[in-house]
Amino acid sequence: MPLGGSFLLQLDAHADDRGWFCETFVEPRYRALGIEDRFVQENLSHSRRGVLRGLHGDPRMAKLVQVVQGSIFDAIVDARPTSPTFGRWHGQRLEASTPTQLYVPRGFLHGFLALSDDTIFLYKQTATYDPGSEVGVAWDDPDLAIAWPLAGIDPLLSAKDRANPRFRERFGGRA
Repeated sequence: MPLGGSFLLQLDAHADDRGWFCETFVEPRYRALGIEDRFVQENLSHSRRGVLRGLHGDPRMAKLVQVVQGSIFDAIVDARPTSPTFGRWHGQRLEASTPTQLYVPRGFLHGFLALSDDTIFLYKQTATYDPGSEVGVAWDDPDLAIAWPLAGIDPLLSAKDRANPRFRERFGGRA
């Protein structure tokens, strides 16, 4: 992964004529990769095609995210001021048909665009949600210039996400 500390994890799916099965979290395996976080909250969201959620972050929180139905374009931004990749982003398509997880370290912003109807997104967090700790940045910040795959999509955002400031307003400096 181009942003230090983030991981793309291919899950081992065991398929037969009934479908497939995979283990989505086995603590010793993640520890062996260097992920030593303790996850304390798990969330599930349902979105229709074109819903864009983000960019959100909480400096206390790492996330382990995956799509369990449908597909998304997932974007992460390094918002750690001392990081050599501060202000850089990475985008990754995640699909339920290919069991994959993205580990989002503390200090990163995260957002996703639902690319299909009935998208179900599952994620674990290392801290419980606290609106006082959450930070947001504009999904379409021209300094970040995230290449969202918007062909034929008019993104649907929450009022809160539409009002998020630019990266430089939130974190200072330039992205």
